[in-house]
Amino acid sequence: MSQAICHLIAQELSVRPEQVTAAVTLIDDGNTVPFIARYRKEVTGGLDDTQLRNLDSRLSYLRELEERRQTILKSIQDQGKLTDELAAQIEQADSKTRLEDLYLPYKPKRRTKGQIAIEAGLEPLAEQLWHHPQTEPESEAAKYINPDQGIADSKAALDGARAIIMERIAEDANLLEKIRHYLNRNAELVSRVVAGQEQAGEKFKDYFEHNEPLSKVPSHRALAMLRGRNEGFLTLAINADPHQEEGARQSHCETLVSDHYGISLSSAPADSWRKQVISWAWRIKVSMHMETELMAAMKERAEIEAIDVFASNLKDLLMAAPAGPRATLGLDPGLRTGCKIAVVDSTGKVLATDTIYPHPPQKQYDKSAQVVDALVRKYQVDLIAIGNGTASRETDSFVADLIKRGNLKVQKIMVSEAGASVYSASELAAKEFPNLDVSLRGAVSIARRLQDPLAELVKIDPKSIGVGQYQHDVSQSLLAKRLDAVVEDCVNAVGVDVNTASPALLTRVAGLSNTLAQNIVDYRDANGRFDSRTTLKKVARLGPKAFEQCAGFLRIMDGKNPLDASAVHPEAYPVVKAIAEKNQKNVKALIGDTQFLRTLHAVDYTNDNFGVPTVTDIIKELDKPGRDPRPEFKTATFAEGVNQVSDLEPGMILEGVVSNVANFGAFVDIGVHQDGLVHISALTDRFVSDPRDVVKAGDIVKVKVMEVDVQRKRIGLSMRLNDEPGQDNRSQRSSTPRDQQRQAQKPRRRDESQGNSAMGGAFAAAFAKAKR
Repeated sequence: MSQAICHLIAQELSVRPEQVTAAVTLIDDGNTVPFIARYRKEVTGGLDDTQLRNLDSRLSYLRELEERRQTILKSIQDQGKLTDELAAQIEQADSKTRLEDLYLPYKPKRRTKGQIAIEAGLEPLAEQLWHHPQTEPESEAAKYINPDQGIADSKAALDGARAIIMERIAEDANLLEKIRHYLNRNAELVSRVVAGQEQAGEKFKDYFEHNEPLSKVPSHRALAMLRGRNEGFLTLAINADPHQEEGARQSHCETLVSDHYGISLSSAPADSWRKQVISWAWRIKVSMHMETELMAAMKERAEIEAIDVFASNLKDLLMAAPAGPRATLGLDPGLRTGCKIAVVDSTGKVLATDTIYPHPPQKQYDKSAQVVDALVRKYQVDLIAIGNGTASRETDSFVADLIKRGNLKVQKIMVSEAGASVYSASELAAKEFPNLDVSLRGAVSIARRLQDPLAELVKIDPKSIGVGQYQHDVSQSLLAKRLDAVVEDCVNAVGVDVNTASPALLTRVAGLSNTLAQNIVDYRDANGRFDSRTTLKKVARLGPKAFEQCAGFLRIMDGKNPLDASAVHPEAYPVVKAIAEKNQKNVKALIGDTQFLRTLHAVDYTNDNFGVPTVTDIIKELDKPGRDPRPEFKTATFAEGVNQVSDLEPGMILEGVVSNVANFGAFVDIGVHQDGLVHISALTDRFVSDPRDVVKAGDIVKVKVMEVDVQRKRIGLSMRLNDEPGQDNRSQRSSTPRDQQRQAQKPRRRDESQGNSAMGGAFAAAFAKAKR
């Protein structure tokens, strides 16, 4: 059966079965996805990390399905009811839904009305009326009156017979499949406001009288309506026959039942009873079961899509360009509580901290300027990182004036402070800075995330970074699993300097647990920096398997072996040695010799263990060892004098940073404490089905202000700079529900424990209202 699973996954991923079989074997042997993707290309035929993640997820599902299949087969076998035909159907079931449909008639349950009727001897009556419509129901039912069995009259007999047939209909797997298929294609989702809740549920106003084809409900609308229902403001229902003609004798689903059993209703004596049985079976049993199932399926689809959005934005945020090892001053802006300052050196070590009060109510402008000026000069600061939360633009203006007045050679940059307060109050931060006030830890985080976003953001629970769409409405276990995979893939794609990395960063390296990561740091503290990868083997509990998985992703700069600073795995060092010896060079001379390396042919250096893919990777790595896949560091320049929504005017062309990408468009931070929305139709002149085909979180873009609503803090933007405000632009039409716009325009909050903080690469402002 495992081979059948591998063949099915191969079909779904459009790869060869032997590739899947090899990958499954590696996964079962305890190898991590990053390790397999990078260092076992020959074995898997070059499956990448995305394919391997999908394979791993699908493998888990199919194995659970197979385990459930065997449980069901055994249960029915133990009941003595397993026929060859039923066994074949169960073996062929390709989903958990189909499997449970087949099991429904045999699933242990409490005694039902149908079972009680069968025990009372009414099954022959049910069979007679169902299959022989010329039978007169009342007279036939009179034959089964039996007070001792609780059948007092013919009506009771007919009711019992009806219960028997209704249960058969509700448990017919093939019929349920037909009805499910029809509903998935034709049913309509109906949303209505709960009577008396119009005012309290005003934020769900778009769904007070809303009908939409079930198959076309997008993720964000489905999750919004489900939230409205959960909060008691909306009722949701499935309309199975939205196009049914008035006065029709049967609903379409009732017709499906009739057709399935070959029943043609006319004026035969039993047809009235049969029609009632079909109608009741559909309305009382099947429709309720289907509505529950379809709602759950809609929620599951919406969750998967929302999680995909979150994962995509998280990856873009983590892989944002690092400013690099430069002395940085972090400023966590504030008004009443002041602006917190932290200066860190090029390695992220904290050099100094302070608090200044340049803004109202204290207005200690000159004193604050003197403090910052002195710190910049004393520690030769290159960059000033300003958190983009409350008072960020005021602080930005303050720093700009300071730089101009003091003629300072320093660059100021607005930085996402998402999750900074979560990190500040965390156990990890307390351990890292036991003697530093909680309020100052946030400034350290802001400074460090400019130097290296990935290294700093891994210290924060991904869910607290706030780049998710309706993140609190989806399965938290599925979300956590997916986000952890994204973080792991990003960290291993970049690589980690083992001599400077924090335990939090090391934990994300393939093969390293929390314990091993801490053991590496403890060894480093006790024995000094690692001078070679082989020294890692001396770390407590870091055995051969863990070393195999992690070694290629850990970098040792300026170590004994120059290859230790590269992504070449230690197991492949002999290949590099062979290249050097064959060409009469030493290994160090090979590194960076682009002209020579381009003359090499990978096939000339393959052997039984290392094929062309690995040797090709090795040659590329020798050309640029330890290359960083992240983009070049660039920053957006916010317009001077445009600090708040009221400063905006239609027609302005501004530079901004894409803070998040949703299915209906992109949110752009233009420096006014409020992200603007570029609708999908205004991203470009060509048709776009997915905004991510045009932009991603962190991109620097130019936008034109199309519409400003100061009172409601709504900003309509366009990336089509030729668009004119007021013209009939698709981006200005109400082509998406107003709830999206409300989500986009909610003022930024500092409540980062809920993932709602303002950020340059987050959904926080965009979805603050929705999350609450």
